[in-house]
Amino acid sequence: MASCAAMDCPASAALRSVLERVQQAAERSGRGPQHIRVVAVSKTKPVSVISQVYDAGHRCFGENYVQEIVEKAPQLPEDIEWHFIGNLQSNKVKPLLTGVPNLAVVESVDDEKIANRLDRMVASIERKPLKVFIQVNTSGEESKSGVEPSGCVELAKHVSLNCPNLQFSGLMTIGMLDYTSTPENFKLLAHCRTEVCKALEISEEQCELSMGMSADFEQAVEMGSTNVRVGSTIFGAREYPKKN
Repeated sequence: MASCAAMDCPASAALRSVLERVQQAAERSGRGPQHIRVVAVSKTKPVSVISQVYDAGHRCFGENYVQEIVEKAPQLPEDIEWHFIGNLQSNKVKPLLTGVPNLAVVESVDDEKIANRLDRMVASIERKPLKVFIQVNTSGEESKSGVEPSGCVELAKHVSLNCPNLQFSGLMTIGMLDYTSTPENFKLLAHCRTEVCKALEISEEQCELSMGMSADFEQAVEMGSTNVRVGSTIFGAREYPKKN
């Protein structure tokens, strides 16, 4: 398969468009684009396509499944900042942390058990403290992972006070069943941040808001998101294996 020049690849062109849209949304909210991180979510996409986006200058990528990220990360440059954004089970913590030394953030901590497991594993492999976001279920749907909004302060306190190898860095939400979000989801996460910052006595700048995906990242930025997770708008539709 012939390779395309980095700037001519469909994914690279799509990334440029997303970055421009983020910049415009940031300006509408009175912020500079440097305050918003775009996580290019590459789940189901091959290393070759991720490399094209990397070659276009992007360094922040996200994955939903431990098996995928541990397969892809060693094949890609070490200066990538990987975000793990999927549901994380305790038995997958060790392969994730040992398999991805350049893991920057786990965005999906949703209970004390997974926080404790991450904390112990970071200590045992002697890596630098790991940034974590707490996932909040802002839609109230049982199918969604995430701590209830009423529980996010206690979980943030637990991470901050009882997990010395973790660095509490923000809150994350997915939104509705179809992965879109309503302004109410975004407002609820922002309200959770206010409560968490008050309880931890930190500034709001010290607590990121990871909200907004392909369908709604511009609205999320306008409502205060610092971290948008954009997959299909950059990489195209997911490519799941066909079932026999």
